[in-house]
Amino acid sequence: MKFGIFYEHQLPKPWDEGVEQKLFQDALDQVELADRIGIDYAWEVEHHFLEEYSHSSAPEIFLAAASQRTKRIRLGHGIRQVISAYNHPARTAECIATLDLVSNGRVEFGTGESSAILELGGFGIAVGSKREQYLEATEQICNMLAMDPYPGFEGKYFSMPCRNIVPKPVQKPHPPLWVACSNRETIKMAARLGIGALTFAFVDPLEARHWVDEYYSIIKSDECVPIGHHVNANICMVTSFSLHEDRQVAIDRGLEGFEFFGYALGSLYGFGEHRPGRMNLFEEFRQIHQKRLADSPLDITQALAAERGGIGTPEDMRNHLRKFEDVGVDQVTFIQQAGLNKHEHICESLELFAAEVMPEFKARQEEQQLRKEAELKPYIEAAMQRKEFMKMPADQDLPVFPALGRSVVAGDADPNKAAG
Repeated sequence: MKFGIFYEHQLPKPWDEGVEQKLFQDALDQVELADRIGIDYAWEVEHHFLEEYSHSSAPEIFLAAASQRTKRIRLGHGIRQVISAYNHPARTAECIATLDLVSNGRVEFGTGESSAILELGGFGIAVGSKREQYLEATEQICNMLAMDPYPGFEGKYFSMPCRNIVPKPVQKPHPPLWVACSNRETIKMAARLGIGALTFAFVDPLEARHWVDEYYSIIKSDECVPIGHHVNANICMVTSFSLHEDRQVAIDRGLEGFEFFGYALGSLYGFGEHRPGRMNLFEEFRQIHQKRLADSPLDITQALAAERGGIGTPEDMRNHLRKFEDVGVDQVTFIQQAGLNKHEHICESLELFAAEVMPEFKARQEEQQLRKEAELKPYIEAAMQRKEFMKMPADQDLPVFPALGRSVVAGDADPNKAAG
């Protein structure tokens, strides 16, 4: 089992001068530390307009900065918004390939369709068609990354003529493909598409068994038809994260931030109302949270239950992670930067994890990986046989596009059209 760290770049109000800059600089320091101590992945979201919950609107820039401060950690878009109104598919392909080049082939290409009205409405994306738009864009981005040239596409939601998308990524045919999953239905979709499942639902490790079993049963079935040019059979789950040798200290340092993460997620995607620039999610959360604690004090047993199992001592964390490992989860990613969690405490937790928890799991990692690859190899080969690849025209059939000046001289009515 592998491990990752995950960033929304949360920033509760009030926003004093310089706090946003410190937030990003601290996160870069944390990724550099994670690389040095052997964490496998650093994941960065893309969100827009989600104040306090996520200030990560340009993940490609943060990940590019992180690439120059690290050597081995995998750099994950967790996720990039691929619908064309957010990011044109050609621009996404260019950004992914460029990041892969500057990181020496360390990119993980996480994708998603978004579910927040503040984001979807801000870019004029219809809720009812977002899944169709996601599927169309994701397939074509993979084609753009892998094909030389890209033959062009006339789609329902975006179209573009034949172009060679450059640069091309280090990892061939393209970096590993993932999709954000918030429930069991999207886990099944991920398996049908042959891509990794980045699960952002907090589930008990024992319940995760059902998610893992369903995912891999589909990967091994005729239902799996890859949307990309390879199969990335992996399932990643998130958990809370705050470690200290004293359990109560770990809870005091990390529980409120994790609870805010869950509250803000529910408010922005489920039950809340939001006035841009004037909402204060953290104040709202604290009022509700403190009233709940006053009515029903939270004891240590409750604090360590289920999804909170990553908060506690190293032994608590080992027991928590063994349950994920036992049910076949491939990666656990930590929600360590949440609410008002302090940079110094995050770094202390990461170092304690690397020293006292991670070695046990690392010792089993290579053998588990080899066994998994051998088991899945025939199923993945069969899945790739089912994929219908975009056809590449013969060289003589590729269109020719005259330069604008030449088109003007020739009196062409539409200089964007290929020469006849």
